[in-house]
Amino acid sequence: MTPRQSRSLKFEYQDYLEREIENYKDSVSRKVLLSIADDAVAVIAAKEQVELGEMTLCIEVDKIISKRLRLPTFAVWQSRRVKLLKELRRPEHWGLSRDHAVVRAVQSVTGDSRVLLAGALIDSPALYLAANGCDVTALAAPDDVQRVLDAAREAGLGDYVHASTLGLDCFTPEAPLSAVIYSPAAFKGLSAAERARVIQVLQSATADGGVHLVQTIVAGKRTPVSIDELRRRYRGWDVTVDEGESNSFLARKGVA
Repeated sequence: MTPRQSRSLKFEYQDYLEREIENYKDSVSRKVLLSIADDAVAVIAAKEQVELGEMTLCIEVDKIISKRLRLPTFAVWQSRRVKLLKELRRPEHWGLSRDHAVVRAVQSVTGDSRVLLAGALIDSPALYLAANGCDVTALAAPDDVQRVLDAAREAGLGDYVHASTLGLDCFTPEAPLSAVIYSPAAFKGLSAAERARVIQVLQSATADGGVHLVQTIVAGKRTPVSIDELRRRYRGWDVTVDEGESNSFLARKGVA
Protein backbone atom coordinates (compact mmCIF):
# COMPACT_ATOMS: atom_id res chain seq x y z
CA MET A 1 0.00 0.00 0.00
CA THR A 2 1.06 3.54 -0.67
CA PRO A 3 0.03 5.58 2.39
CA ARG A 4 -1.62 8.93 1.95
CA GLN A 5 -1.66 11.96 4.22
CA SER A 6 -5.24 13.24 4.33
CA ARG A 7 -4.37 16.03 6.77
CA SER A 8 -1.26 18.16 6.91
CA LEU A 9 1.05 17.63 9.85
CA LYS A 10 0.46 21.30 10.73
CA PHE A 11 -3.23 20.54 11.13
CA GLU A 12 -2.50 17.41 13.18
CA TYR A 13 -0.15 19.42 15.39
CA GLN A 14 -2.79 22.06 16.11
CA ASP A 15 -5.28 19.30 16.87
CA TYR A 16 -2.73 17.73 19.25
CA LEU A 17 -2.17 21.04 21.07
CA GLU A 18 -5.89 21.69 21.46
CA ARG A 19 -6.49 18.18 22.75
CA GLU A 20 -3.71 18.37 25.33
CA ILE A 21 -4.77 21.82 26.52
CA GLU A 22 -8.44 20.84 26.80
CA ASN A 23 -7.51 17.67 28.69
CA TYR A 24 -5.53 19.81 31.13
CA LYS A 25 -8.45 22.19 31.64
CA ASP A 26 -10.73 19.25 32.37
CA SER A 27 -8.26 17.83 34.89
CA VAL A 28 -7.83 20.88 37.13
CA SER A 29 -10.16 22.78 39.42
CA ARG A 30 -11.99 26.00 38.60
CA LYS A 31 -9.73 27.79 41.09
CA VAL A 32 -6.64 26.80 39.09
CA LEU A 33 -8.25 27.96 35.83
CA LEU A 34 -9.17 31.32 37.37
CA SER A 35 -5.60 31.72 38.55
CA ILE A 36 -4.31 31.06 35.03
CA ALA A 37 -6.82 33.58 33.68
CA ASP A 38 -5.50 36.19 36.14
CA ASP A 39 -1.96 35.50 34.92
CA ALA A 40 -3.15 35.88 31.34
CA VAL A 41 -4.79 39.24 32.11
CA ALA A 42 -1.53 40.43 33.68
CA VAL A 43 0.45 39.41 30.60
CA ILE A 44 -1.99 41.16 28.27
CA ALA A 45 -2.04 44.29 30.44
CA ALA A 46 1.76 44.49 30.25
CA LYS A 47 1.62 44.65 26.44
CA GLU A 48 1.10 48.00 24.75
CA GLN A 49 -1.86 48.60 22.45
CA VAL A 50 -3.46 45.21 23.07
CA GLU A 51 -7.19 45.21 23.69
CA LEU A 52 -8.42 42.77 26.32
CA GLY A 53 -11.09 40.70 24.60
CA GLU A 54 -12.44 37.21 25.19
CA MET A 55 -10.52 35.77 22.25
CA THR A 56 -7.27 37.46 23.30
CA LEU A 57 -7.70 36.12 26.84
CA CYS A 58 -8.39 32.55 25.62
CA ILE A 59 -5.29 32.61 23.43
CA GLU A 60 -3.11 33.81 26.28
CA VAL A 61 -4.56 31.20 28.68
CA ASP A 62 -3.76 28.47 26.16
CA LYS A 63 -0.20 29.78 25.82
CA ILE A 64 0.31 29.65 29.58
CA ILE A 65 -1.06 26.09 29.78
CA SER A 66 1.11 25.03 26.85
CA LYS A 67 4.20 26.29 28.68
CA ARG A 68 3.16 24.56 31.90
CA LEU A 69 2.73 21.27 30.04
CA ARG A 70 5.98 21.83 28.16
CA LEU A 71 4.29 20.89 24.91
CA PRO A 72 6.81 20.41 22.08
CA THR A 73 7.33 22.84 19.24
CA PHE A 74 6.03 21.87 15.82
CA ALA A 75 9.51 20.86 14.65
CA VAL A 76 10.02 18.51 17.60
CA TRP A 77 6.48 17.10 17.37
CA GLN A 78 6.78 16.61 13.61
CA SER A 79 9.99 14.61 13.97
CA ARG A 80 8.37 12.36 16.59
CA ARG A 81 5.17 11.97 14.57
CA VAL A 82 6.95 10.99 11.36
CA LYS A 83 8.91 8.31 13.22
CA LEU A 84 5.73 7.06 14.89
CA LEU A 85 3.82 6.89 11.61
CA LYS A 86 6.62 4.85 10.07
CA GLU A 87 6.32 2.39 12.96
CA LEU A 88 2.52 2.29 12.83
CA ARG A 89 2.61 1.33 9.16
CA ARG A 90 4.44 -1.88 9.96
CA PRO A 91 2.06 -4.85 10.27
CA GLU A 92 4.21 -6.26 13.07
CA HIS A 93 3.34 -3.26 15.23
CA TRP A 94 -0.26 -4.49 15.29
CA GLY A 95 0.64 -8.14 15.83
CA LEU A 96 0.27 -9.07 12.16
CA SER A 97 2.97 -10.93 10.29
CA ARG A 98 3.89 -9.85 6.78
CA ASP A 99 2.37 -13.13 5.63
CA HIS A 100 -0.92 -12.52 7.43
CA ALA A 101 -3.98 -12.96 5.21
CA VAL A 102 -5.03 -9.31 5.68
CA VAL A 103 -1.58 -7.96 4.83
CA ARG A 104 -1.33 -10.12 1.71
CA ALA A 105 -4.87 -9.35 0.60
CA VAL A 106 -4.46 -5.57 0.62
CA GLN A 107 -0.98 -5.32 -0.86
CA SER A 108 -2.44 -3.88 -4.06
CA VAL A 109 -4.84 -1.57 -2.25
CA THR A 110 -3.82 2.08 -2.50
CA GLY A 111 -3.62 4.35 0.50
CA ASP A 112 -6.69 6.41 -0.41
CA SER A 113 -8.93 3.32 -0.41
CA ARG A 114 -12.11 2.63 1.53
CA VAL A 115 -12.15 -0.61 3.46
CA LEU A 116 -15.01 -2.32 5.30
CA LEU A 117 -14.39 -4.72 8.19
CA ALA A 118 -17.11 -6.71 9.90
CA GLY A 119 -17.48 -9.43 12.52
CA ALA A 120 -14.74 -10.56 14.87
CA LEU A 121 -11.00 -9.79 14.74
CA ILE A 122 -11.37 -6.21 13.54
CA ASP A 123 -8.94 -4.40 15.85
CA SER A 124 -5.51 -5.05 14.38
CA PRO A 125 -6.58 -5.02 10.70
CA ALA A 126 -8.53 -1.78 11.18
CA LEU A 127 -5.62 0.02 12.83
CA TYR A 128 -3.02 -1.35 10.40
CA LEU A 129 -5.07 -0.23 7.39
CA ALA A 130 -5.79 3.17 8.96
CA ALA A 131 -2.09 3.71 9.66
CA ASN A 132 -1.48 3.14 5.97
CA GLY A 133 -3.97 5.81 5.01
CA CYS A 134 -7.08 3.74 4.27
CA ASP A 135 -10.49 5.04 5.26
CA VAL A 136 -11.77 2.21 7.45
CA THR A 137 -15.32 1.40 8.51
CA ALA A 138 -15.64 -1.31 11.17
CA LEU A 139 -18.89 -3.06 12.04
CA ALA A 140 -18.85 -5.02 15.27
CA ALA A 141 -20.30 -5.52 18.74
CA PRO A 142 -20.49 -2.40 20.97
CA ASP A 143 -17.46 -3.33 23.11
CA ASP A 144 -15.35 -4.03 20.02
CA VAL A 145 -16.46 -0.80 18.37
CA GLN A 146 -15.50 1.31 21.39
CA ARG A 147 -12.18 -0.48 21.76
CA VAL A 148 -11.12 0.11 18.16
CA LEU A 149 -12.24 3.76 18.27
CA ASP A 150 -10.30 4.38 21.49
CA ALA A 151 -7.20 2.68 20.05
CA ALA A 152 -7.46 4.73 16.86
CA ARG A 153 -7.67 8.01 18.78
CA GLU A 154 -4.76 6.99 20.99
CA ALA A 155 -2.62 6.35 17.91
CA GLY A 156 -3.67 9.60 16.23
CA LEU A 157 -5.66 7.68 13.60
CA GLY A 158 -9.13 8.78 14.64
CA ASP A 159 -9.86 10.51 11.32
CA TYR A 160 -9.30 7.26 9.45
CA VAL A 161 -11.45 4.88 11.50
CA HIS A 162 -15.24 4.86 11.68
CA ALA A 163 -17.13 2.20 13.58
CA SER A 164 -20.72 1.15 14.04
CA THR A 165 -22.76 -1.58 15.70
CA LEU A 166 -24.85 -2.03 12.54
CA GLY A 167 -25.03 -5.53 11.14
CA LEU A 168 -23.99 -6.28 7.58
CA ASP A 169 -27.66 -6.70 6.66
CA CYS A 170 -28.34 -3.07 7.66
CA PHE A 171 -25.22 -1.50 6.16
CA THR A 172 -25.16 0.17 2.75
CA PRO A 173 -21.80 1.50 1.49
CA GLU A 174 -21.93 5.18 0.57
CA ALA A 175 -18.88 5.02 -1.71
CA PRO A 176 -17.00 2.38 -3.71
CA LEU A 177 -15.02 -0.07 -1.57
CA SER A 178 -11.51 -1.29 -2.34
CA ALA A 179 -11.59 -4.13 0.18
CA VAL A 180 -14.11 -5.95 2.37
CA ILE A 181 -12.75 -8.05 5.23
CA TYR A 182 -15.07 -10.05 7.43
CA SER A 183 -15.31 -13.15 9.56
CA PRO A 184 -18.15 -15.71 9.36
CA ALA A 185 -19.49 -14.21 12.61
CA ALA A 186 -20.64 -11.20 10.57
CA PHE A 187 -23.37 -13.44 9.09
CA LYS A 188 -24.59 -14.85 12.38
CA GLY A 189 -28.37 -15.03 12.52
CA LEU A 190 -28.86 -14.36 8.80
CA SER A 191 -30.72 -16.74 6.54
CA ALA A 192 -29.23 -18.01 3.28
CA ALA A 193 -31.31 -15.47 1.35
CA GLU A 194 -30.16 -12.63 3.60
CA ARG A 195 -26.53 -13.70 3.26
CA ALA A 196 -26.90 -13.78 -0.52
CA ARG A 197 -28.38 -10.27 -0.56
CA VAL A 198 -25.65 -8.87 1.71
CA ILE A 199 -22.84 -10.35 -0.37
CA GLN A 200 -24.44 -9.09 -3.57
CA VAL A 201 -24.68 -5.55 -2.15
CA LEU A 202 -21.03 -5.63 -1.08
CA GLN A 203 -19.94 -7.05 -4.43
CA SER A 204 -21.78 -4.31 -6.31
CA ALA A 205 -20.20 -1.67 -4.05
CA THR A 206 -16.68 -3.00 -4.62
CA ALA A 207 -14.52 -1.29 -7.23
CA ASP A 208 -12.97 -3.30 -10.06
CA GLY A 209 -9.83 -5.00 -8.78
CA GLY A 210 -11.08 -4.84 -5.19
CA VAL A 211 -10.87 -7.79 -2.80
CA HIS A 212 -13.10 -9.60 -0.34
CA LEU A 213 -11.39 -11.57 2.41
CA VAL A 214 -13.20 -13.93 4.75
CA GLN A 215 -11.05 -14.84 7.74
CA THR A 216 -10.82 -17.91 9.97
CA ILE A 217 -13.10 -20.36 8.22
CA VAL A 218 -12.38 -23.78 9.71
CA ALA A 219 -13.04 -26.66 7.31
CA GLY A 220 -15.54 -29.18 8.66
CA LYS A 221 -16.76 -26.82 11.40
CA ARG A 222 -20.28 -25.42 11.37
CA THR A 223 -20.13 -21.66 10.72
CA PRO A 224 -22.68 -19.02 9.63
CA VAL A 225 -21.22 -19.20 6.12
CA SER A 226 -19.25 -22.06 4.53
CA ILE A 227 -16.50 -22.11 1.92
CA ASP A 228 -18.79 -23.97 -0.48
CA GLU A 229 -21.41 -21.24 -0.15
CA LEU A 230 -18.80 -18.55 -0.66
CA ARG A 231 -17.55 -20.26 -3.83
CA ARG A 232 -21.09 -20.13 -5.19
CA ARG A 233 -21.60 -16.51 -4.23
CA TYR A 234 -18.31 -15.41 -5.77
CA ARG A 235 -18.59 -17.09 -9.15
CA GLY A 236 -16.84 -14.92 -11.72
CA TRP A 237 -14.35 -13.57 -9.18
CA ASP A 238 -10.76 -14.78 -8.89
CA VAL A 239 -10.95 -16.99 -5.80
CA THR A 240 -8.15 -18.34 -3.59
CA VAL A 241 -8.84 -20.58 -0.59
CA ASP A 242 -6.13 -21.08 2.02
CA GLU A 243 -7.09 -23.95 4.31
CA GLY A 244 -3.73 -23.86 6.06
CA GLU A 245 -2.76 -21.65 8.97
CA SER A 246 -4.85 -18.64 7.91
CA ASN A 247 -8.06 -20.54 6.99
CA SER A 248 -9.08 -17.74 4.67
CA PHE A 249 -11.16 -17.20 1.56
CA LEU A 250 -10.00 -14.46 -0.83
CA ALA A 251 -11.92 -13.24 -3.86
CA ARG A 252 -10.73 -10.52 -6.23
CA LYS A 253 -13.13 -8.68 -8.53
CA GLY A 254 -12.12 -8.60 -12.17
CA VAL A 255 -11.31 -5.38 -13.99
CA ALA A 256 -13.84 -4.57 -16.67
